[in-house]
Amino acid sequence: MGDTDIVSHEAVEKTFKRAATATEAVDRLCVMFEASVKALREELKIYLEGGPPPSEADRFSGAFAYPALRIVYQPDGAVPPISRAFGKFSEAGVYEQTITHPEQFRRYLVEQIELLSDMYPVKIETGLSVQEIPFSYVLDGADDLDMDAASPAELVRHFPYADLAGIDDALPNGERPSIPGRPRPLSLFDAVRTDYSLQRIRHYTGTPYEDVQPFILFTNYHRYVDAFVEWAVEQVKDESTEYDSLSAAGFVHVDASTEDPVGEISGAPWRRFQMPAYHLKTKTGRGITLVNIGVGPSNAKNITDHLAVLRPECWMMIGHCGGLRHSQRLGDYVLAHAYLRYDSVLDRELPVEIPIPPIAEIQLALQEAVETVSGDDASELKRRLRTGTVVTYADRNWELRYTQEARRINQSRSIAVDMESATIAANGFRLRVPYGTLLCVSDKPLHGELKLPGAANRFYAKSVSEHLAAGIEAVEILKRQGADALHSRKLRSFDEPPFR
Repeated sequence: MGDTDIVSHEAVEKTFKRAATATEAVDRLCVMFEASVKALREELKIYLEGGPPPSEADRFSGAFAYPALRIVYQPDGAVPPISRAFGKFSEAGVYEQTITHPEQFRRYLVEQIELLSDMYPVKIETGLSVQEIPFSYVLDGADDLDMDAASPAELVRHFPYADLAGIDDALPNGERPSIPGRPRPLSLFDAVRTDYSLQRIRHYTGTPYEDVQPFILFTNYHRYVDAFVEWAVEQVKDESTEYDSLSAAGFVHVDASTEDPVGEISGAPWRRFQMPAYHLKTKTGRGITLVNIGVGPSNAKNITDHLAVLRPECWMMIGHCGGLRHSQRLGDYVLAHAYLRYDSVLDRELPVEIPIPPIAEIQLALQEAVETVSGDDASELKRRLRTGTVVTYADRNWELRYTQEARRINQSRSIAVDMESATIAANGFRLRVPYGTLLCVSDKPLHGELKLPGAANRFYAKSVSEHLAAGIEAVEILKRQGADALHSRKLRSFDEPPFR
């Protein structure tokens, strides 16, 4: 964010103008954002080519500032109670948020503004903010700017920069109460926090953040990626489906005209990226993303921290687990209804005593999906699909502490163990993204069936396709129901920003 005090509050306040519609407001945000980016790029180019740094007058006037969206709600009487999860006010007042890449977020912004303007007598305003665009978000990856012409330390002296003192998750963590006399936030993430994550999505997944789809599946094995790519390519080539292209790790993009799409994707440099992603896209932006997060809660928290700024419709864990019950068999499913959190990575942001409730809409979709894909009748489905508590550890070798851990597993009635599910669910709860978990039993560590190479390979060959198909079918079920049915009020507190 940089030294935001250099921008004049008075100067940017004069830029605010009223918009008649949500579309007009977003159009204005786009114009202002592009103007700020252009001004920053031009000044960077001048400086990197040996010219002077930007003038204080430019900085003072907000030449490099993010645009801001402001919604003013001052009713004559009391605020009417509305039961939906978002798109509502809890109090009258002035609501404001800085916005980055408004064209990328156009659909989201128009939808959220219209939910409020259709229900309440509001004033919609747009203008510049005092929050400046960090130079690194403009400089990184630019072909026409010489990144080696000046050191970062030198650029920080003259240009706005990503100051970590002003980038945090205090708002979603419930640590930033509303202050009387100041605008209340419209959404969970401001512009600089959003930009911080957009850059990391590219870095970790090896794909453009613009290609991330609103329905996200996470897995912890690359075999699921291979199965997803094969299925996705079939969808793209089938003219009867809504899917028209596939964006893959390594910045590869294929469509129906690609001669060897599977070969291009497998030959791409996806191994360079820590959590390769694959985005099956539609023209309406309602596709499916699969991310191979690898093993461990740190990766799970990392990627969900960043994907949350895109406000996905939901994310679900489709991975492997250890079955903890004697009656379970390899290939059985576990539908998590609760989580025992031994992952540790979210303890400061979300204390372990905070319950993580199941999201009924996703639970029902996952159960229906397993029934549809497996073809099992009710009695066989009940035997193969267990619901209950999943325990998530940060230590993969928890079995070596079995004597110490057995009592807690018994107390919690846990039926499965893994290393990611509780993290993904807890971060979904914290960041208001609907979540779910459907795991497949790949070993039974308490009953002598350890994950050995031979047995594991036989299990993978049989189970991966059906398990992935169940996850995809759950997405299709949720898409048919619509977003209004998916977003649960249990994700929202009494003092929430009005945007989803």
